Amino acid sequence: MKIKLIGKSPSINVRKVLWTAVELGLDLEREEQPDLASPAFRAINPNALVPVLIDGEFALWESNTICRYLVNREQRWDLLPAEPQQRARVEQWMDWQAGELNNSWRYAFLSLVRQSPAHQDPTLLATGIAGWHKHIGILAQRLEATGAYVAGEQFTLADVLLGLSAHRWRAAPLPDRPDLPAIDRYVERLSERPGFVRFGLNGGA
Repeated sequence: MKIKLIGKSPSINVRKVLWTAVELGLDLEREEQPDLASPAFRAINPNALVPVLIDGEFALWESNTICRYLVNREQRWDLLPAEPQQRARVEQWMDWQAGELNNSWRYAFLSLVRQSPAHQDPTLLATGIAGWHKHIGILAQRLEATGAYVAGEQFTLADVLLGLSAHRWRAAPLPDRPDLPAIDRYVERLSERPGFVRFGLNGGA
């Protein structure tokens, strides 16, 4: 039985799972257009959000958790090490992406990219843009230090999440975007990976 992924591929959270699956060599069954309001879907995920992963009788939501699960399921310790300190370094950046970085870009992204009428306050937009630039700057500093990937010299699961985030920042129509060569080099490095080309560069912002 194939593992099933529910969620539209334009979603950045769905795309991180799809990229992870490419790294693992998994061919996921897809359901692109779920009825999020249906009782059947809410029984699987009470948040009524995607992605959702179905593996036999096991259902899982939260995209970062889904990515962790798949890597652990396939025992790909190169992507998420078993050694406690190495694993903690990867998960530190994964959690930072889900919390600090995501919260920094949300208002500006909804305003400038999605053009949401509810997100057009000039003060909040300026704060959001500044926060987005600040947090990408933190990522750039880390990449300058490692010279390669966010957890060190080797590509890990954290780079799936942060690679998509870096591409989103570069693709968004942001004013006063700082010049961050480390981010440019990072995206170029990730562009050697088929999963990023398919679900990052060609997957939209």
